[in-house]
Amino acid sequence: MTAQGLEMLFDQLFPLNRSLTGEGVRESLRILQPHIALNVHEKPSGSQVFDWTIPAEYHVQEAYITTPSGERICDFAANNLHLMGYSQPYEGEMSLDALKPHLYTLPQQPDAIPYITSYYAPRWGFCISQNQLDALPTDGIYTIKIKTTHNPKGSLTFADAVLQGETDEEIFFSTYICHPSMASNELSGVLVATQLYQLIAAMPKRRYTYRFAFVPETIGAINYLHQHGEHLKNKLVAGYVITCVGNEAPFTYKQARAENCAANQIAAHILAHKHPNYHSIRPFFPFGSDERQYCSPAFNLPVGSLMRTMYGEYPEYHTSLDNKAFVSFEAMHQTAQTYYDICKAHELNQNFYSQNPHCEPQLGKRNLYNSLSTKQQTTSTNQTMMWLLAYADGKNSLLHIAQKANMCILDFEKTIELLLENQLIKA
Repeated sequence: MTAQGLEMLFDQLFPLNRSLTGEGVRESLRILQPHIALNVHEKPSGSQVFDWTIPAEYHVQEAYITTPSGERICDFAANNLHLMGYSQPYEGEMSLDALKPHLYTLPQQPDAIPYITSYYAPRWGFCISQNQLDALPTDGIYTIKIKTTHNPKGSLTFADAVLQGETDEEIFFSTYICHPSMASNELSGVLVATQLYQLIAAMPKRRYTYRFAFVPETIGAINYLHQHGEHLKNKLVAGYVITCVGNEAPFTYKQARAENCAANQIAAHILAHKHPNYHSIRPFFPFGSDERQYCSPAFNLPVGSLMRTMYGEYPEYHTSLDNKAFVSFEAMHQTAQTYYDICKAHELNQNFYSQNPHCEPQLGKRNLYNSLSTKQQTTSTNQTMMWLLAYADGKNSLLHIAQKANMCILDFEKTIELLLENQLIKA
């Protein structure tokens, strides 16, 4: 998928009113299915998943405020961020002073509409820019209309896709699909995960099985662990939460809680070699996105998160300013490629054994080494070949060898193919 293809998909997805549950999530997954082979699942509302309960299914028919002069404001139909997520239904009339406790603004960003939710406590409310609130007339009566439903017999919708590899060991990618009209915080992860799926599906062969999950944040990840957590504990090699990858900022990698896991080591290695001086690495901390569920004590899965600007660290976060103008589809395209490089690194990272361990094998007679000795003889392939043969004792991973050589693990790909073809090494 090209950057232009990502943009076309974005334009279809951005207007939809996604939430923890409801038709916005289902429609989003339907739009994605031609691009990624998603299996869509439903979990009934009221189901217990560890310490949590799947909430009632949420639907919005309409919501708006009418001012004393008859002007309609905070209209959900104009911008779905105007209605507080999971608002209770309400119809009534009141003064502006009585209405204000139900209006949410960002005084420090007076032009932005905030994104506010109340998933697990019954409330109703609207989100409005501070400038618009300040301009409202203080006299007169305001009419409020919120037509929403909370269906206790509904369900939570989520999806996954699995690309089978030669082994049942897995690499896992999770992204969330529950924010209305959020560009980097929501849709960039969905788009990058979709493109990454396509890149991995096109691999000539895969050693690992790749699992992708599209879930509502927090409750969706908890539900997914409730269903697949023990499987992931037994099979997962590495995992990553894909979120906040929409802008052109340097990469930020948040480590998995299991500090020395392959997920952390491979991500740091690829960033160091592919994006030197253009990334930062943060230790795990117990808030943020769904990595905190995957890394919780009962699971402690090796799941980190490669982002651009981290959630909460850009002013557009959770506001109407996190829109199409804020993101770069070229940056998303590059991020998908970086995640793909991480996947290729995992594929290459094995322990190899020399099949000719008594001194160096004679490479020249196999046309693997120049028979004419010159000052300029050493090539990158020669270097990777000699490093790999020197440490191919079954005790050293390819990542360890690449780091000793101060080379990128991806530089060994051709060398491995040549040495395997000539039966000089085995995995």
